[in-house]
Amino acid sequence: MIDAQGFRANVGIILSNQSGQVFWAKRIGQQSWQFPQGGIHEGENAQQALFRELEEEVGLRPEHVRMIGATRRWLRYRLPKRYVRRNRQPLCIGQKQKWFMLQLIAPETCVRFDACDKPEFDGYRWVDYWHPVNEVVFFKRQVYRLALDELSCCLNGQ
Repeated sequence: MIDAQGFRANVGIILSNQSGQVFWAKRIGQQSWQFPQGGIHEGENAQQALFRELEEEVGLRPEHVRMIGATRRWLRYRLPKRYVRRNRQPLCIGQKQKWFMLQLIAPETCVRFDACDKPEFDGYRWVDYWHPVNEVVFFKRQVYRLALDELSCCLNGQ
């Protein structure tokens, strides 16, 4: 779903462990890392998209996690001009994301990357809470900083 301003509706997932570290996923066949995320489909709300994406991307179901927070508003980022696909309609210039903070309550062995036909990730590691801000692709850094800043109080209240 792309809005009138050209932003694709999306959810971002920050998954924490009992130690307060966050799940940092490696894109399949690449050396780039990010939080799980994905688009909201037509007729789906943000929470429905969250659980669909969580299962598709990392094999976790709602019973494997506990929701501990969500951003109050949409956080937006623009794609660099070289990534905008001008030949597609409607034109997408970036993403607007609703971010969710979850805690893994199931065994880590529940994480798997083969839950869908086209896996997005082939590895993960647990990292310090603020680590992703410095490692994610440059155009997502501000959104990551805003999401982590807003949701940091949720992690402390686990």
